[in-house]
Amino acid sequence: MFSYALAPPPSRLYWRCQLLGWSLYFVICSGTFSFMGARPRDMLLINFTIAATMLGITHWLRYHIRANGWEQLGPLPLLGRLLVTNVVLSLLSQVVIWAVIALLIRPASDGAPHGWAQFFGYAVNVNILLWLWAGFYFGWHYLTSFRRAEVDKWKLTAAVQEAEMRTLKAQINPHFMFNGLNNIRALVMENPGRARDMITHLSDLLRYSIQLNTAEQVPLSRELEIVEHYLQLEALQLEERLEYTLDVDSAALSVLIPPMTLQLLVENAIKHGLAPRPAGGVIRLCAQLNDSNTLHITVRNTGRYEPRPSHEGVGVRNARERLALLFGPTAHLHLANDPHSPDMVVAHLQLPVAAAVPAEALAVPAIW
Repeated sequence: MFSYALAPPPSRLYWRCQLLGWSLYFVICSGTFSFMGARPRDMLLINFTIAATMLGITHWLRYHIRANGWEQLGPLPLLGRLLVTNVVLSLLSQVVIWAVIALLIRPASDGAPHGWAQFFGYAVNVNILLWLWAGFYFGWHYLTSFRRAEVDKWKLTAAVQEAEMRTLKAQINPHFMFNGLNNIRALVMENPGRARDMITHLSDLLRYSIQLNTAEQVPLSRELEIVEHYLQLEALQLEERLEYTLDVDSAALSVLIPPMTLQLLVENAIKHGLAPRPAGGVIRLCAQLNDSNTLHITVRNTGRYEPRPSHEGVGVRNARERLALLFGPTAHLHLANDPHSPDMVVAHLQLPVAAAVPAEALAVPAIW
């Protein structure tokens, strides 16, 4: 006994195709057999009976296929099941059609079917129709299943990327927090007042970082707020050893960038460039949106860049991975010594202004 209640209900597209297909079959048969000499009324009723019976049988076959999971079968098991089922349905259809004709329509003798030869001949014709119907049904099913699988694969890839992004951001935030706490520890005994001020600034920075961590991208204007808080925090410790300027194109303020990216570049500039130098140094941050709709951000700082893996911390590696996940090869983060200025390091960040993916790209036709 089959559990037909488990089969999903058919879609509107299925019903449209069923009604249209068997209506066309009725029209074609009515025109083809109009020359047989039977009364027009009888031929119309007979052809209507045949089309309605085929509609009911194919609809039952659809439920039989879906309830028993025939879409998941291999070619040979599926063909074997269809072979037996189509033969049974072909014979059953003739029993129903002949019974309706004989008991209800009762055509004249010249229009009524008779004899076993006609019975099996019509059964073969119905069998061919069932194979054509099954071919169309499974062809449409495999096509839509393939498209759905492609979309699911795309969604799975996006989900994996999102999980990787969350892992990378979880590594960056503790990295930033520990640096701030180390700075505070250095001043606790030396200057408790300044230590308290640094704690206030650090709490503001952490609050911003927690808020921004819920988004994959944030406007550049909000990211600059974090940078300014961080620079004020470092200025309390470095005093006159830190000099910085921010030159940002107003058109670039609304461009979306990964959160904590600029803060990381400025933090590295101070940690590896300015802090080790007794005289300190300068930091110049510049952001411009060029004519090709690409955001260019440069952070110049006093220091020397040593291009070896040990010189590059986990923050920079994670930033590059985040850029690759979000933008692919169109974005890059490059660190190098400034060829035009001695003792200057340049961090160049290039980001495309991303466009949203249209919702129509994810549309998938309904599966029957």
